[in-house]
Amino acid sequence: MPSREALLRIIEIHSQVAQLGLDLAGVMSLSVHGTLELVAADGAAIELAEGDDLVYRAVSGAASHQLGVRVRREGSLSGACLRQALPLICDDTETDDRVDQAACRRVGLRSMIVLPLLHQGTPVGVLKAFSASPARFGRPEEEVLSLMSKVLGAAMYWATRYGRDDLFHRATHDDMTGLANRSLFMDRLRHATAEVERGDPPIAVLLLDMDGLKHINDTLGHAAGDAAIIEFSRRLAAATRESDTVARLGGDEFAVLLTRTGSATTLEATLERIHAAIEGPFTYADRTLPLCASLGTARCPEDWRDATALMECADMRMYEAKRARKGCGSGSRLP
Repeated sequence: MPSREALLRIIEIHSQVAQLGLDLAGVMSLSVHGTLELVAADGAAIELAEGDDLVYRAVSGAASHQLGVRVRREGSLSGACLRQALPLICDDTETDDRVDQAACRRVGLRSMIVLPLLHQGTPVGVLKAFSASPARFGRPEEEVLSLMSKVLGAAMYWATRYGRDDLFHRATHDDMTGLANRSLFMDRLRHATAEVERGDPPIAVLLLDMDGLKHINDTLGHAAGDAAIIEFSRRLAAATRESDTVARLGGDEFAVLLTRTGSATTLEATLERIHAAIEGPFTYADRTLPLCASLGTARCPEDWRDATALMECADMRMYEAKRARKGCGSGSRLP
């Protein structure tokens, strides 16, 4: 039996899950962070099945940089867990032929435990915890995480009771705005950088941080802040092409994956157009409020070829732009 402390923590997590309601992405994030704590793992993740792949849709700890990464079902312990619908434990990835040893070495993984996540009786993904040490997990950890997987499975059912397709939509999109979330954005960014490596045209990452949202929340309340976020997301989506991916990363942070960006001059014109489209006042409850943002960009392959490095580069340039702005509504040079 799990310890009293573990049971109390699972009850607490269950309560927090109930408060999140239909926010599947939030439920999954809470669950992987709880998993990390419950079994003292180095990393934890939820992988959802999509076609022949499993995609990291929630991550914590040493798995944090894996968000959006795809792994093949065949040749992975997660895939075996999904097929068998049973918990599986790997004591040492160096001697277990069920695992992708090269992938495990890249992240320093030596042992792991994987449990199936059931949606209406069908395995749709897995909950995984891993460690840099061999033989880290056993029967006690399996019992604890089995309880966690049942909590998560129930939450997935209620969040997606309108059908299997809704499961993937809720796992990959922001509830408030309907835009892609961070998981889907990173998935597409990694795919796009790989295609550039194979000879596709250059791409660019655009990061945006809304200016003045905290002031709106503090003075008019969060309903006004939510209205500002929704209007900002609407303008951003309208200013981009169908081939681009627009995402809300969280809070007041947004991102755009710009495909086939063309020359530096063409990209600059695109950024100026997007910047002009999103800035300007909007009306809320008979009040006119400012709407503006700081922008930062990074190009592939010119700046970086790695998805994580591209995001970090664009993030750094965005904050340089934010520091250069004199206030919401003032002009700033696009980096």
